[in-house]
Amino acid sequence: MHIISSYFFTLLRKILFLWVRTDVIGNDASKLGLDPARPVVYVLQHKSLSNRLVLEQEVLKAGLPSSQAALHLGNETLRRSHFFLYKKRGRTFRKRPSPTISDRLRKLIEASHSNELDVQVVPVTLYWGRAPEKEQSLFKLLLNDAWSVSGRLKQLFIILVHGKNVFLQFSKPVSLSHILAGSPDTARATRKTARLLRVHFRMMRQAVVGPDLSHRRTLVSRLIRMPEVELAIEREMRTAKIDREKAQLRAKKYAEEIASNVSIGAVQFLDIVLSWVWNKIYNGVAVSNIERVKDVAQQGSIIYVPCHRSHIDYLLLSYVLYNNGLMVPHIAAGINLNMPVLGSFLRRGGAFFMRRTFKSNQLYAAVFTEYMHSMFVKGFPVEYFVEGGRSRTGRTLAPKAGMVAMTVRSYLREPKKELIFVPVYVGYEKILEAGSYLGELRGKKKQQESLLSVFKSIRNLRNTFGQVSVNFGEPMYLSHMLDQHRPEWREQQPLQPTDRPSWLKPVVEEVANRIVVGINSAAALNPVNILSTFLLATPRQSIDATILIRQSELLVRLLRACPYSADVTCPDVDGPRWIDYLVEMGLVEIRPQKLGDIVQLDARNAILLTYYRNNILHLLALPGLIATFFQHENELKAERLHWMMESIYPYIRSELFLRWSEDELAARVDEWLTALIEAGMLSSSGDVYHAPPPGSLQAVCLQSLARSILPTLERYYTVIAILRRHGSGRLTDLELEERSTAMAERMSILYGLNAPEFFDKTLFRNFIHILRSQRVVTHNEEGFIVYNRKLDRIADEARFVLDSDLRQSIIEVAEDQVTRKSGPGAGAAA
Repeated sequence: MHIISSYFFTLLRKILFLWVRTDVIGNDASKLGLDPARPVVYVLQHKSLSNRLVLEQEVLKAGLPSSQAALHLGNETLRRSHFFLYKKRGRTFRKRPSPTISDRLRKLIEASHSNELDVQVVPVTLYWGRAPEKEQSLFKLLLNDAWSVSGRLKQLFIILVHGKNVFLQFSKPVSLSHILAGSPDTARATRKTARLLRVHFRMMRQAVVGPDLSHRRTLVSRLIRMPEVELAIEREMRTAKIDREKAQLRAKKYAEEIASNVSIGAVQFLDIVLSWVWNKIYNGVAVSNIERVKDVAQQGSIIYVPCHRSHIDYLLLSYVLYNNGLMVPHIAAGINLNMPVLGSFLRRGGAFFMRRTFKSNQLYAAVFTEYMHSMFVKGFPVEYFVEGGRSRTGRTLAPKAGMVAMTVRSYLREPKKELIFVPVYVGYEKILEAGSYLGELRGKKKQQESLLSVFKSIRNLRNTFGQVSVNFGEPMYLSHMLDQHRPEWREQQPLQPTDRPSWLKPVVEEVANRIVVGINSAAALNPVNILSTFLLATPRQSIDATILIRQSELLVRLLRACPYSADVTCPDVDGPRWIDYLVEMGLVEIRPQKLGDIVQLDARNAILLTYYRNNILHLLALPGLIATFFQHENELKAERLHWMMESIYPYIRSELFLRWSEDELAARVDEWLTALIEAGMLSSSGDVYHAPPPGSLQAVCLQSLARSILPTLERYYTVIAILRRHGSGRLTDLELEERSTAMAERMSILYGLNAPEFFDKTLFRNFIHILRSQRVVTHNEEGFIVYNRKLDRIADEARFVLDSDLRQSIIEVAEDQVTRKSGPGAGAAA
């Protein structure tokens, strides 16, 4: 009889999989940590024949122990190597299955205890479809496990509807011996095991499917009835002199403009389309540290905060998350993307739209704030870009704290569910928008996004864009950060929407800064940004291929010997293949020559590759700074080298968002000095460090590292020279920014600095802000910049780092600016 049953089960399984298609994660015995010498039993949440069939199909396919095999536990034998967490109690109208402990779990615990066996219980999450349930949905009721329709008829309907989208995830096993060791009797061990498994499946549901969704119209109706929105409606009535109905309609319009409308059908369609896109234009997507995201997704609400390099960023992140068994996030998108057709589709994929600014519109601000608060409180994963806009230079931009402030305030209002920031680094070997970015940096007006521009981009797609890296950084728990900066926050009353405590702003700024530091700490090295570093360091952007290979491989070994962080990823060392790779992508050219091939860049690519070099500039900052000190000095005492590093580091750290505090700098510099000595790029005798012999590979590599950071130091000196030439109390921030930008553009032409970010206004604005935060400059009552002797000392130190001809040219141009403005004799000496 058992044999007949087994054949019938196998036949049903094969028939079922003529229709069913599965997406499986975690079905790897080594990654699960399964011990083949110990019994294995699987646990599913809900009982059904179709679930058993799917489980058995996938374990057999993966080479895992059969779920249908008898489980031998000493003197006891269980008929099957699986059980269901919930036991059915007949057909009722209950909305949820009864959490009654199943007989097989009880027998399993008793057999494990009496035979002293360590059974490995593997939880298997199984969903027919991955759509979040809609509140008040008839479809939800129809497909609910406890609905009174015949179980077999209902399950057949589920298979027909969701059979092409079945999701399974195998989780790491639970050890029954550990549970039994901490429980005095089997009854308590059974209850404890059941409770652990219920919590596990509940957390998995939150991570994979997400919380229940409201119908969009229901959500909009709720938003405009929230107390804070009601108050804003009252204010709108008074200020705009309109009646309540018009004010409510205005609030409703704002809510409809903002709210997403997630559709699992749209998400699945996007998954199919994006799978084709990545294969069409990229050589795959490399994902790192996704396991840590799966872990924290079960602990609270995740806020994904990726760097912003391309419009593809949010599509890419949703694709990666969905294909790794995680719920796609609700994504904050600029209102400029709410275009006809495309905007509606993005909204169904999880996008919600926000205006660039809404400080002057209190009603819109109230609706948006309450919308975000409802997302966080309900536990939806959310994604926003802390930089605000896309980086046009390849660097991580200074954070804009608006969304972070909204997040922190929401948590302080209702700290029921933990909020966890997950920094995400997205690294491209070739970016789609590179051409338009370069045009904008050279003064071309920024192009407005439109449906036509999107189609133009798609039309030009070719499989020449290399690989994409998605690296997940260290998760940051908001409660932990609040504990560090405001230990008494838990004892205070919940923050009211109108509260603006003085301590909140510095906390928000610190959180925002830690996020971008976390993004940089998960950077991805790739052949393009590695080779760009050395190609751009050559005077004519041409270099012997053999020297380029040796330099690039030396750099990777150096960065592995002294890693920036544990989350930075490096490619396998293969210099010759890297060069061929860049040739295939059209980024470099090879010129054959009798004495050896030469790798060279044309004018356009020379500018383009600065973008990719800037992606990893923060990884090279410390060795680059050390290298600059040896460009004009053959030897330096350790004390002086450390003093110079301490003088410059605060400015470099603030601009590039480096991860070490000023107290940690000395130890990190010593680590780098040791690594540079082991690589032959420096030597030491006592407390004196020596430069390598001129012309050696190590000397050339050291010079290349210096040239990666020198443009940043030259930009600093430009600001300082202009400020000193005009004199203290003569320039406003805006005037200094404009004059610095004009001078930098001129110097880039005169000295052939093929780096458009060299004269980027934003970077000058940030440096002026850093000077103010370091108390080098202040403002007088009229708003003019006043500087102190610290500025003079910084200028004096520049002679140890910068080329004398360049410094003199900057001074002369600064003097010419003063003469044009005020006539001969104006200004102070630089």
